Amino acid sequence: MDAVVLREFGEPDVLKVESISDPVASSGWVTVRLKAAALNWHDVLVRQGRYSSPLPHVLGADGAGIRTDTGEEVLVLPSLWWGDRDAAPSAQWEILGDHQRGTYAELVRVPADCVAPKPRGLSWEQAAALPLVGLTTYRALFTRGRLRAGENVLVLGAGGGVATMAVMLASAVGANVTVTSSTAVKIAQAQELGAANGALYTDPEWPDEARRLTPDGQGFDLVLDSVGTWEQSIAALRPGGRLVVLGASRSELATLDVRPFYFGQYELIGTTMGSPRDFAGLLTLLDTESVPPVPISAAFPLAEAAAAHKHLEQGSGFGKVVLSHG
Repeated sequence: MDAVVLREFGEPDVLKVESISDPVASSGWVTVRLKAAALNWHDVLVRQGRYSSPLPHVLGADGAGIRTDTGEEVLVLPSLWWGDRDAAPSAQWEILGDHQRGTYAELVRVPADCVAPKPRGLSWEQAAALPLVGLTTYRALFTRGRLRAGENVLVLGAGGGVATMAVMLASAVGANVTVTSSTAVKIAQAQELGAANGALYTDPEWPDEARRLTPDGQGFDLVLDSVGTWEQSIAALRPGGRLVVLGASRSELATLDVRPFYFGQYELIGTTMGSPRDFAGLLTLLDTESVPPVPISAAFPLAEAAAAHKHLEQGSGFGKVVLSHG
């Protein structure tokens, strides 16, 4: 099969298409002939060597295609061996594409419980863009964040995959959504997907501006932070609010004043990815609520994975970047 092979860690140009052996069939595993794969920032970190992946390696967590044994159209669940405990994953848990061959290939092999029926009405690219970002966002908002209809939620970084999905899911259940972005254009795009308003994080006083955008001006019940700016995120919360952290794209270190934190009765909640139960909850929500497909920022053929990574790292698009397998 053709696959994008990583033989050394580094910049996007280390991603090269090669012909490698097909996955070997084994009990408890299924093989999917992929129609599309989606990129995630996590893939960039794998490419850079942050997860000590074995070399040579095929990265990629997200994908959609056809089961080779049954002919079913399926999504690939990239959360492997989560376990039975919903509060946190097992010690064996890992993300597809970290150490197991991923989806930047014509075929991928995954545990049998890591495939789910492709939702009706989605293109292959839209389906491939759903699993990681959808699962991660669903768990962050609902399983961990306990978001309810009528609450005010702030989503940082409009335009990214998680932020885009968060706007769509939160607004679908009746939450009031505000976003932050570096540009008014991305705020307007988020409003088209259900956000009520937005604040520019280029303004040093953006937490105060965002708080003023809530109906009572008191701040947010929930802030979804995938960038790592905890101090500013907490400043945007109302007393008793919840900060859900699921990324560190802008900052990997945070300093907090302890007394204001506990006097504010805040909650700091960490999360990443999700369980098969979270994934089932996501698919049920998509089936029962009017949630639009994941926006696609750009599509590249498999052979242009390096160019796709460069596009992702520029951060100029709105929505997901995908690889189309034809």
